[in-house]
Amino acid sequence: MKIIKHKTNIDFIGKRRPALFLSSVLNLAIIVGVLVVGFNYGVDFAGGTMMELKFDNNITAEQLREAALKGGLNDPSVQGIGAAEEHDFLLRLGGMTQLTPEYAAAADKALRALPEVTDVRKADVDNGLITFRTKAELNVEEVKKTIVASGAGVYSVYPIGQENGTFDYQVKFAGMSEKAVPALQKNLPGNAFKVLRTDYVGPAVGRQLRNKGIMALVWASLAILIYVAFRFDLKFGPGALVAMVHDVVMVAGYYLVTRREFNLTSIAVLLTVLGYSINDTIVVYDRIREEMARFKGKPLPEIINIAVNETLSRTILTSGVTALSLVGLLVFGVGEIFDFAAAMLTGIVVGTYSSVYIASPLTIWLDERAHHKDAPGSSALKSKPA
Repeated sequence: MKIIKHKTNIDFIGKRRPALFLSSVLNLAIIVGVLVVGFNYGVDFAGGTMMELKFDNNITAEQLREAALKGGLNDPSVQGIGAAEEHDFLLRLGGMTQLTPEYAAAADKALRALPEVTDVRKADVDNGLITFRTKAELNVEEVKKTIVASGAGVYSVYPIGQENGTFDYQVKFAGMSEKAVPALQKNLPGNAFKVLRTDYVGPAVGRQLRNKGIMALVWASLAILIYVAFRFDLKFGPGALVAMVHDVVMVAGYYLVTRREFNLTSIAVLLTVLGYSINDTIVVYDRIREEMARFKGKPLPEIINIAVNETLSRTILTSGVTALSLVGLLVFGVGEIFDFAAAMLTGIVVGTYSSVYIASPLTIWLDERAHHKDAPGSSALKSKPA
């Protein structure tokens, strides 16, 4: 029943240089891609509107997206959820309200054309608000019709104050869902549907969630680094940290290349990958420490090779069993569950790889530098003229 024979003798460390080179190139390419192209942020981080729709008839995600585009909906993204015969979809739209910079300019022009209006303040596009001042009371229904004629739906126009013979009003624009429902009904005739839920996330909240998610990754990495440095030796800590960064960057590369949505679930994946990566690295480090006491005087690369070979069976079985559960989610999961499983599977593969080819080689490099620095006459050799 043994999958891996008891004693293997694979020269993992001998191949560390090409592996390090390949990893460095991939990590650099992903970082540049993130800086230049960026992630496909979901509603959680970018802000916007998310609607869950259930159709009575058979319809595809592409048909729904085309109908949304024809209806003038902002930046639509469609994702199927549940079984195909259930006809459930998540429709994500950019923005919380129908007020866009273009509609704001048109509404500003329409309001200034009214003879009673004396001032129109800058529109709050994020929250869908426009405030204006008049020299006389207005019929709010007439004002509402005037603004609606400029293109965007209006939820309400209401007075907010009166001072020195002037009157202040505020226009609250309708949400994206109020525009989406009639637009889809018009462009998908014969396809009845129900709106099961509607969620809104403002841009400011999205940025706050994104920043807190990044800080969670940073603090988790620092805490793990402190533990490794305390539990082992200082020369082991940097290797573990670099391996974790490598794994996070590689999983980020999955979201960059596939253009799957990067949201709060993605942060959960990255935090889980951090834990999985350091767990495998700790197992290898612990065996290295045992073999260093057992084979005193033996070069560190040979000791690490022995340790990696001795933990190989455990690593493959642990990673393999975890991967099997994720394969099930990949086959039967949809939506965010599929994204979670695919990103986690990527993290397990690179986490296992980094324990051998990132963390261990960096420990060797730090050990060699320490020995070179402590070697007798090293300073004299450096200062001796050629």
